[in-house]
Amino acid sequence: MEKVCAVFGGSRGIGKAVAQLMAQKGYRLAIISRNLEVAKATAGELGGNHLAFRCDVAKEQDVHSTFEEMEKRLGPVRFLVNAAGINRDSLLVRTKTEDMISQLHTNLLGTMLTCKAAMKTMIQQGGSIVNVGSIIGLKGNVGQSSYSATKGGLVGFSRSLAKEVARKKIRVNVVAPGFIHTDMTKHLKEEHFKKNIPLGRFGEALEVAHAVVFLLESPYITGHVLIVDGGLQLTV
Repeated sequence: MEKVCAVFGGSRGIGKAVAQLMAQKGYRLAIISRNLEVAKATAGELGGNHLAFRCDVAKEQDVHSTFEEMEKRLGPVRFLVNAAGINRDSLLVRTKTEDMISQLHTNLLGTMLTCKAAMKTMIQQGGSIVNVGSIIGLKGNVGQSSYSATKGGLVGFSRSLAKEVARKKIRVNVVAPGFIHTDMTKHLKEEHFKKNIPLGRFGEALEVAHAVVFLLESPYITGHVLIVDGGLQLTV
């Protein structure tokens, strides 16, 4: 049976790097994004028999329909990566309520919905889930209170789910990156921020992807938060 992995947010950044690694390891991939054309381009770049799907993770019906389509076309999804995420940085007193809600819906509710949908198959056959959080969810940061809340909530959710489903041979873990070269950080001045990073630089998406794949494939790790931040948590 083919090993099928669904990567939400798989068309760019960390999700795309995860997809590239998984393809090299022989997995069959579902690349899921809100932008179908970009997802198709990523799936095509991977070579092999990978497929692209459009989904807004904040919409439950979208998520259910996507899982039904994936399993019909690819087979049972036993590996799930949640890398879809947005940020709307602002001091809380200046943050619009709709920006709080959109971050909560995409970063937290979306992951809860995809995990719930994945349970239907995984409860029967076992599985592995990695949710991509952030060091900001553990340490907090000025101007990112809403974003931090979503990523901190992801840790509590993932650990609780890990306890719920362990006896069904489903593992749930979190990778918490620091400053990584992605679209989300391209506006930041690296020279300013890297002074606080012991390893002296921003990370690369592929470096986080290696951590994601490690947790996906580690049969005796569940409920764990793996920080990949160049040592940033030592200084903040």
